Amino acid sequence: MAHSSVIGATIAQIRALLAQKKISPEEVRTEQLSHIAAHEPRIGALLEVFADAKIPEKGPLAGIPGVVKDVICQKDKITSCASRMLENYRAPYDATVISRLAAVGGYSLGRANCDEFAMGSSTETSAFKKTANPWDLSRVPGGSSGGSAAAVAAGYVPWALGSETGGSVRQPAAWCGVVGLKPTYGRISRYGLIAYGSSLDQVSIFGRSVADVAEILGYTAGFDPVDSTSAHIPVPAYESLLTRSSLKGVRIGVITNAFSVAGFDPAVKKLLEDAYAQLA
Repeated sequence: MAHSSVIGATIAQIRALLAQKKISPEEVRTEQLSHIAAHEPRIGALLEVFADAKIPEKGPLAGIPGVVKDVICQKDKITSCASRMLENYRAPYDATVISRLAAVGGYSLGRANCDEFAMGSSTETSAFKKTANPWDLSRVPGGSSGGSAAAVAAGYVPWALGSETGGSVRQPAAWCGVVGLKPTYGRISRYGLIAYGSSLDQVSIFGRSVADVAEILGYTAGFDPVDSTSAHIPVPAYESLLTRSSLKGVRIGVITNAFSVAGFDPAVKKLLEDAYAQLA
């Protein structure tokens, strides 16, 4: 079988390689595990690697693994919240988000590191290890979902699940240069997400592209009868919303007073200004 690398590829790119028989699901997993083994000692994004994870045979995500933040229950797997208090706790059930991904062929290659009990913004407070930013190992990846963000940024996997209460996905996504989405509260079931602040917590998504995140959101969103806070409203075809050819009529907010914060990096400021100009 002709071999094509999947490191750093998007979900759509890996799916195309699989469909074209340029790589097999087993080769995808083997290549990603080898990549993880080579870089994980320096990055520290994962608390556990599921090297023997069963590869689903059917579904749009079949053969395309991700990783899951260590606050989301995966049946029979340790779910420690990066804390010594739960280091031997094995979840007796799958979180709804895990079972919904499994239904479309999604599977996990590991548990992603995070700040202990998701309380932090740098992934330095994990009881087990600190996670480094893949782009600069002397810097942090952000948090609390820093392990998930770093895993996607480092090319371990094309998608990852995190959780956000007040910045724990969007901030590490920005710091690691990947796409991160905190869905509207109630859009994704919280059943199986170990709580931090229940009125704000949301299972959230990382990807290498907006399309990747939209796809995972479509699979995981929707009402869940075992989560009384989940929204009982239809799930749109999110990917179809990405075909807009123009930004005409779209209003984009700019937080202008952010530029006056002490210590604002001039290089970051210029990038933001360039982005605003491009959108305008």
